Amino acid sequence: MSLTFHWFLPTNGDSRHVVGGGHGTPATASGRDRPPTVAYLSQIARAAEDLGFTGALTPTGAWCEDAWLTTAMVSQNSERLKFLVAFRPGFVSPTLAAQMASTFQRQTGGRLLLNVVTGGESHEQRAYGDFLDKDARYRRTGEFLHIVRDLWDGKSVDLHGEHLRVEDARLSRVPDPVPEVYFGGSSPAAGEVAARYADVYLTWGEPPAQVAGKIAWIRRLAAEYGRTLRFGIRLHVITRDSSAQAWAEADRLLDGFDPETVQAVQAGLARSESEGQQRMLALHGGSRESLEIHPNLWAGIGLVRGGAGTALVGSHDEVAERIEEYHALGIEEFVLSGYPHLEEAYWFGEGVLPRLAARGLWTHPDGHAAAPSAQVPFAS
Repeated sequence: MSLTFHWFLPTNGDSRHVVGGGHGTPATASGRDRPPTVAYLSQIARAAEDLGFTGALTPTGAWCEDAWLTTAMVSQNSERLKFLVAFRPGFVSPTLAAQMASTFQRQTGGRLLLNVVTGGESHEQRAYGDFLDKDARYRRTGEFLHIVRDLWDGKSVDLHGEHLRVEDARLSRVPDPVPEVYFGGSSPAAGEVAARYADVYLTWGEPPAQVAGKIAWIRRLAAEYGRTLRFGIRLHVITRDSSAQAWAEADRLLDGFDPETVQAVQAGLARSESEGQQRMLALHGGSRESLEIHPNLWAGIGLVRGGAGTALVGSHDEVAERIEEYHALGIEEFVLSGYPHLEEAYWFGEGVLPRLAARGLWTHPDGHAAAPSAQVPFAS
């Protein structure tokens, strides 16, 4: 089976430096930002589409533009690329969300994927009027997905749950195809929701041994419901023609992290309720030392950014080898990003994807193949 690769739409802005944000931290970057205009995001989307990425993740939160509206606009400037839209189920009714997804599918030719994000920070949730605690939010997410999935199946739904209530809910037109649900989380409550309702379980880029443990955990939970899931991983990437060039780029990014910003971001993330975020923090402990936590796996991004905090760093062959290592554990989908997102998409798409194709691990969605590039036409 061919591996699936998704890219990222930086709706919090882009830069030649790391743009922070997420889990209660502001979107910041040292250096000149590229504003997240529809024109620029469409440029990234078209590049990702041409290079062979299947979809593009768009984040959710107070630190970025709204994912639903942004992807609806960008979709009109692309043809094949799917949109992995992150959204929080507590902010919109399940019937309306099911209807929005159905409309999106019809208007884009079936190019919607859904990344359901329960929300790990109570203080940010309260800003949107959501006052449930973390475990209650996960229980509400389960009810939400139960309703949405039944509606997508064409059923009439009556549910009087702990947090959600609908009566005689139905869709006049069901989505075709039904959007796949991507879901992540490291807590017991998250695992239960993933096992029952997700199509793809997503993990952040932890070392392979930890990822293997998560996969085994979710497989066991899903089996209790008679279900099987696919597995994906969220990583940044810095790939170059040589390992030395890639690590020089990582060092350049690290040099752009001023100590005050690192200290402030780490203090904010330390208060996070997200178990996944705490696992990310534990990989580096807020220190600039020993950031290569596994061969070619660099934890430096997490010093200034919430959420996904690790990057694959190395030559094109080394990055391809690490991808193959994760694939051997059961990872089939890779959600990647890099700074800046336009240039880094080309480095990966022209440097790594052809190597994976040569190994029989990847096929371009359009059916054509490309030879490994000797030199990607962008300077660091």
